[in-house]
Amino acid sequence: MPKDIISRALSEGRNFLLEPEAKLLCAYYGIPVTKFKIARNLDEAKRFASEIGYPVVLKIVSPDVLHKTDVGAVIVNIKNEEELVRAYNTIMENVKKHKPNARIIGMIVQEFVPQSLEVIVGVSKDPQFGHAIMFGLGGIFVEVLKDVTFRILPITDKEAREMLREVKGYPLLKGYRGREPLDEDAIVDIMIKVSKMIEENPMISQLDLNPIIVYTKGAKVVDARIILET
Repeated sequence: MPKDIISRALSEGRNFLLEPEAKLLCAYYGIPVTKFKIARNLDEAKRFASEIGYPVVLKIVSPDVLHKTDVGAVIVNIKNEEELVRAYNTIMENVKKHKPNARIIGMIVQEFVPQSLEVIVGVSKDPQFGHAIMFGLGGIFVEVLKDVTFRILPITDKEAREMLREVKGYPLLKGYRGREPLDEDAIVDIMIKVSKMIEENPMISQLDLNPIIVYTKGAKVVDARIILET
C-alpha cells in the first residue's frame, strides 16, 4: 500500500501526496490521524458529516491547492448541516476565485478534535546526513521561539524521549501549574512510527505532521504533508 500511494503520485507527475494520501500512509504505519472521508459532492459531504458526527472540518482536495488556508479552503468547527452547506459553498467559491483552473477532486470531511497542546513532528532530508526528524511544541513555540530539536534517523525510543525533554516548552507536557501531564508515550510512539515510515520509504524528502494535538491520553494528527523526491 505505501508504495502504491507513492507510485500513483509520481505517475501523475506530482512530487507531493494529497492530504488524504498522506493520512492514509500515516494510518498504515499506525500513526493516529483524525477520522475523515472524501466527499465528491455536497450530498456526500452531508452524509459523511452525519456519519463522522458534528462538529466537523471541511477542506478542499486539489493537486493545485497545497496551501489551503491561504485561499480560504479550510473551515473548522462546523456544527450542523446548515453550517456545512454554507461552508461547502464558501470553500468552492474561494477556490474558484483564487485558483480558477484548479482541479478539484473533492472535499475532506474530517472530525473536529478538542483543543489541547499542539506539537509538531517533521522530517527533512539533508544531502550530506540523510533524513533528520524534528520535534517541537506548536503555536508561538515553533513560529516565534523556534523551540525545536533534531536527530538523524532512524531513532530509538530513548532518543525520542530525549528530544521531548530538550525543548524549552517541555514543562507544558509535564503538567504546568496544576494541569494534568500530557501523554508523552503517544508522542514517542508517533515519532518511532515516523522513523519506520521513512526507513521503508526513503523517497520521502519532507514530512510535516502539524499540528498533532496531545491529550492526557493519546494524540491525534490533524494535518499531514509529505513531499517526495523526483
